[in-house]
Amino acid sequence: MGWDNQGDSRCRDILTESQKVGQSDYYKVLGVEYDAGEDSIRTNYLRLALKWHPDKHGDANAATLKFQEINEAYRVLSDPVKRYEYDMQGNYALQDYSIADYLKRFKGLILTCSGLGLNNLVNS
Repeated sequence: MGWDNQGDSRCRDILTESQKVGQSDYYKVLGVEYDAGEDSIRTNYLRLALKWHPDKHGDANAATLKFQEINEAYRVLSDPVKRYEYDMQGNYALQDYSIADYLKRFKGLILTCSGLGLNNLVNS
């Protein structure tokens, strides 16, 4: 019993695809803050969905992919349970964050001398 090379390459392709999918930050896709409310998420979704709708761009494959990414981001962020799971899964491409984005994204997890979270530091 051995590994056949063809099966090996299929596994690599699947892993590579799943890594690509897990790298997008849904908050950045919709252009909302990490602590955005339902109204802000919905408003930005509608604006972007109208802008990137495939019917407006003909048969542009890039527009279709962008539209699908926007729909997926909205599907996750509009559902409180899925949003919580997304926030807790830990697939963060930290190299893509500026310092300001990093602090906004993880402000609830940063340990300060007055407790957990930057809000404790600001409100003190």
